[in-house]
Amino acid sequence: AAREPSITFLRKFAKYSGYRLEWLIEGIEPQKETDPVNVIDVTCSCVDVLGNPVDLSEFVFVPRYDVRAAAGHGAWNDDEKPQFTMAFRRYWIENYVTKDIKQLSVISVKGDSMEGVLNDGDNILINHAATTPRDGLFVLRINNDLMVKRVQSIPGKLLITSSNPAYAPFEIDLAKNKENEDTAIIGRVEWFGRTVN
Repeated sequence: AAREPSITFLRKFAKYSGYRLEWLIEGIEPQKETDPVNVIDVTCSCVDVLGNPVDLSEFVFVPRYDVRAAAGHGAWNDDEKPQFTMAFRRYWIENYVTKDIKQLSVISVKGDSMEGVLNDGDNILINHAATTPRDGLFVLRINNDLMVKRVQSIPGKLLITSSNPAYAPFEIDLAKNKENEDTAIIGRVEWFGRTVN
């Protein structure tokens, strides 16, 4: 049986979609305050695996690209089309990652250079707004290669390391990099997901 949406859902839907609450409840014109962005279909009867209603406005849907970041493999292409989207809780994204949700994407890890921290096939959430060098895990473009590495900021340089000792650490001279632009920070790794075998 179809269920009417709760007032809490309608308030949140109105907030994120641009539709006026009065229009959603009673059909009173005008329909919208402003043009909505990524409007969610209010007639969607979305439920979780137990059949409980799901409020879609509580989620951010991040594009998942068929791109792999590795030690010496992969490339980032701005024209790449997403395969699908992955859902993340809006509260977590906006309070702990970024308010600029359009700067997010998900790709996968390839290879064993970060084994133990990030494994082959792991999905990683990248914050493309976080490109200022600082300590942490980042996706880098070096020449045409896409890599996920640990970055440590040292005076005038970045120390790039892998968790796998078979891969030697190296440095990037920030002054030289400004001249030739062979290296770019694509974004900070904010989350990973893994399939347990």
